[in-house]
Amino acid sequence: MQGSRRRRRDLLVLTSLATAVLAASIAPTAAAKPQPTDPLQRQVEAIRDTGAVGVHAEVTSADARDSAYAGTAEMNTKRKMPREGRFRIGSSTKTFTAAIVLQLVGEGRMSLEDTVEQWLPGVVRGNGNDGSRITVRQLLQHTSGIPDVGPDISALNSADGYRAERFRTYTPEELVGLAMRHAPTFSPGDGWSYSNTNYILAAMIIHKAVGRSWEQEVKDRIVRPLDLRDTSTPGVFPSIPGPHAQGYAAFGTDSGIDVTELNSSMAVGSGSIVSTVHDLNRFYAALLGGRLLAPAQLDEMTTTVPAPELGVRYGLGLAEIPLPCGGSYFGHRGELLGYVTWGGATRDGARTVAVYVTSDGGQDTQQSMITLVGQELCRTSSQHSGRRP
Repeated sequence: MQGSRRRRRDLLVLTSLATAVLAASIAPTAAAKPQPTDPLQRQVEAIRDTGAVGVHAEVTSADARDSAYAGTAEMNTKRKMPREGRFRIGSSTKTFTAAIVLQLVGEGRMSLEDTVEQWLPGVVRGNGNDGSRITVRQLLQHTSGIPDVGPDISALNSADGYRAERFRTYTPEELVGLAMRHAPTFSPGDGWSYSNTNYILAAMIIHKAVGRSWEQEVKDRIVRPLDLRDTSTPGVFPSIPGPHAQGYAAFGTDSGIDVTELNSSMAVGSGSIVSTVHDLNRFYAALLGGRLLAPAQLDEMTTTVPAPELGVRYGLGLAEIPLPCGGSYFGHRGELLGYVTWGGATRDGARTVAVYVTSDGGQDTQQSMITLVGQELCRTSSQHSGRRP
């Protein structure tokens, strides 16, 4: 999810990524101070030096697991980053939602070519929006043309809005209604534009198809089978359960405010999951390794189309991103007030990387996160000092 000032930063910092990632592999390191011997630790500290408050990254493969930390868990203190800190994963949630929809497709409960109107009669209507012309596939692929609800959510757009509405509860129907006040970005299938509303609708369709909530399906279909012990769907509960660092948002100013408390109901299906980098790596490994989806559905998920505003390609809830060593990986960026994450896996899920920061960071923070993920996915286990899992 994202506000109007950062409407495309919620994964959208992928803009110009195709060239940026290739350049990242040869970026110089800072000279003036002794550098850690562990390459992951060096990169985590480089992210911290761009202005992030706290940083945590983890790399996993079949025979190794390595974590690195930098910065602090709270601004202007010396409190260390928690070892298995939980955070709101933002739009990385979309990969979970797409995986559930594809499981239902594999079970014959729905089709990617079903229309939104078939499942949610009358919900997508008005100002030129027409659910009878939009398919489930187009929702997951961001080719529906449905306007993004993010700019209509006050808590995401300004410090005053956050303070006034951080505990406000939204229903999915209310969120879609806000989006329907705007005209479509383009006719269904005639373009590509990132919209959180697509995944709010996908969560509503999941509920309609199985008779249970999106939150329950995340637990039953992904969290429990993969033993993601630190992953949860908080619903309207505003606090992050368990160990966590404080999150900070600048709202376009030079200083950040603490935004750790947030009722994330505005991000159902699109950005509300709480997790850890370790659980995210387990999820990506299982997903790309074929443990969550049958081959036909995994092929659908990883079949990508151009996403011009990102400078990459996008499948169903997954971005296909160039690697600095050649080839590509699949992953997703996430951001929801005060926490930014980047994660992904090699095409077979054999190697995974996840990193998060606890603030907006500085101008180079996003690029430094991209650099870390790309370089670590290119690195072989023999090149890394990671410990055995």
